[in-house]
Amino acid sequence: MTAHAPDPRNPYGMDEECKNCPALVETREQVVHGYGDVEADVVVLGSEPTAGPDRTGVPFTGDETGETIQTLLGELGFSDSPPDSTEPDLENIYLTYVTRCRHPDREATDDETRNCEGYRTAELRMINPELIVAVGQVALDALAFEYTTRSAEELDVGVEHATTIRGRGFEILPMLPPGEASEAQLDGFGSHFAAELGRDYRQTKGQRRK
Repeated sequence: MTAHAPDPRNPYGMDEECKNCPALVETREQVVHGYGDVEADVVVLGSEPTAGPDRTGVPFTGDETGETIQTLLGELGFSDSPPDSTEPDLENIYLTYVTRCRHPDREATDDETRNCEGYRTAELRMINPELIVAVGQVALDALAFEYTTRSAEELDVGVEHATTIRGRGFEILPMLPPGEASEAQLDGFGSHFAAELGRDYRQTKGQRRK
């Protein structure tokens, strides 16, 4: 982060005591809002916090899933921090979720997802990214209706993994959740992501610092 940048943790000051979903209030450790560079070209959107982020308060940190994502970000030049960092030093990337609270025994319900929609929509509008990495089916479904010409029923993250979907104003890179992907699939996604970042209209971290 640059010295003049806002605090990367919940930089938009979203409600950290949100009580819109009573069942999740009872099970979460904390609300996990977005983290990262508010001027980012790239957003990584997951479905909901896993155990690590529920503990750290930072998306994609604190557990094996987080370390896999942070390793990828380091390899692509978005992070100067080790993969196990709980407050990574990121530039040109923003991390967030479809829903912001963890239930240890189930995924978020449709109502809980709708309750969080305003947070996600506001972040994407304010950041206005060039590229969104959609980690998992829930994240891909959340983007499909509003931002693509395809319905959620058409999009299978397993089929679309490591491809590019044209959205309205940005492109979407679907990614299998790290826990569901093979090493070869993760490598393939990393190669595709790197190729997208190499296109002229988008800048990587290293290019921005020249």
